Amino acid sequence: MSKGIYKIPYPTNEPVRGYAPGSKERESLLATYHEMYNQVIDVPMHINGELVYTNDKHAISPPHEHAHVIGHFNRGGKEHVSKAIDSALAAHKAWSELSWEHRASIFLKAADLLAGPFRDRMNAATMLAQSKNVFQAEIDAACELIDFFRFNAYFMQEIYSVQPESAPGIWNRLEYRPMEGFVFAITPFNFTSIAANLPAAPAMMGNVVVWKPADSQIYSAQVIMDLFKAAGLPDGVINMVTVDGPDAGNVVFKHKDFSGLHFTGSTGVFRHLWKEICGNIELYRTYPKIVGETGGKDFVIAHKSAIAKEVATGLSRGAFEFQGQKCSAASRAYIPSNLWDDVKKNLLADLKSFKMGSPDDTSNFINAVIDKRAFDKIKSFIEDARARPDAEIIAGGNCDDSKGYFIEPTVILTTNPRFRTMCEEIFGPVLTIYVYEADKYEETLKILDDTSEYALTGALFSQDRYAIELGAKMLANAAGNFYINDKPTGAVVGQQPFGGARGSGTNDKAGAMFNMLRWVSPRTIKETFVPATDYRYPFLG
Repeated sequence: MSKGIYKIPYPTNEPVRGYAPGSKERESLLATYHEMYNQVIDVPMHINGELVYTNDKHAISPPHEHAHVIGHFNRGGKEHVSKAIDSALAAHKAWSELSWEHRASIFLKAADLLAGPFRDRMNAATMLAQSKNVFQAEIDAACELIDFFRFNAYFMQEIYSVQPESAPGIWNRLEYRPMEGFVFAITPFNFTSIAANLPAAPAMMGNVVVWKPADSQIYSAQVIMDLFKAAGLPDGVINMVTVDGPDAGNVVFKHKDFSGLHFTGSTGVFRHLWKEICGNIELYRTYPKIVGETGGKDFVIAHKSAIAKEVATGLSRGAFEFQGQKCSAASRAYIPSNLWDDVKKNLLADLKSFKMGSPDDTSNFINAVIDKRAFDKIKSFIEDARARPDAEIIAGGNCDDSKGYFIEPTVILTTNPRFRTMCEEIFGPVLTIYVYEADKYEETLKILDDTSEYALTGALFSQDRYAIELGAKMLANAAGNFYINDKPTGAVVGQQPFGGARGSGTNDKAGAMFNMLRWVSPRTIKETFVPATDYRYPFLG
């Protein structure tokens, strides 16, 4: 039991390593990458600390070299989901009653382990199986995840310290209880940090979790589970199952002790799960909490006062880092006619300088998209645009999956502001640009706000403060993360809490106190020191 008022060390963001040529950090990471490249691992499910293997093995291959096998994962079934739920519920009492500072200590230790001995392995796993270049892996798998652990522990302390006022003779207290039951975490392939944070954030607040990672992220998910184990996370608190989505859903969403969903993935899947939960609402012990960050059709709009080179750089980085496979990636842009020639010149020069290939060649800015399904989908968008009279491919457009799933960074120029690729999420290295008349800024803001069902991120470039204010007002609901004179990607924990509304999710802001608050069930306690002994109030006298 706690016997003190403890303070978490004030968190600071983990410094991003540069991995410059000749540096020891670069040599160490690449050595780990090649060591892991030449191994074949067998990734089990993790249920109550037990490593669970099956006869249903699925190959894990680098997206940039899909013929090479670096491991297998074990496909489980409904029985494994049931066992994971039982294990979580069995761990609930001891974990939920553990003093909060001990829960914090586990994840603070995980942060230090990741900053040190686990860093190369986590980054290399992300480079290998998710085809991220060294910098994209570093800012995600190392720095952002370290930040999540440290900042979330600090947010937990802040939440617990928020207490109600007390009138004379009474003492009011607010207790932030973990929820009854278990939380189900469903995570995506594109960010290792998200994959770890979605189960870790509820667990830090005293909840128990069943975690289903994406098939294409299971390789680094194994490193995450090893990290949790090394940090001292008790068995059963986070259970990792590698099962088909419908098999998991058929068990989880019909279980009376299901208490929350922590999700990052597609809008369509999230809406389906919400309906499934609502359809089973009478089965549950409590109303489940549903937290989700989903798709995006993220924008860049430039005002006629913007600086063309800044706009072009924002597009080059914002649209094509990690092959556009970020929920926040710029995929539509609105450029004024007076800037277009200069923006185009700079943007095309950037794209011409991009190198594409394997992440172990650190001169490659572009790597492969995640898998065959993504490759085919992205290619179909490009081919459709190629056939349309109101669109022109002005850069890229070539696709080659002979060795890896490589798609050239592609820029589509359209005369139709509601062209298909201005509206639909692609999740790949495809940017569509609409050039508007320079004096029709306000009209274009209205079109932008109206065009997409999503509202995740967006960026506005301008040197005119009145234009910036007008854009910020008119686009108030168009993006949960809004950037002025910067690319619409790269949210940092503790600096830019991340999430969007409309079709982009519940906007519960990972990387801030808001998300952590979703994983508690507060209880108000009022204690009266000298209770009344007469029912009569003074007005009766």
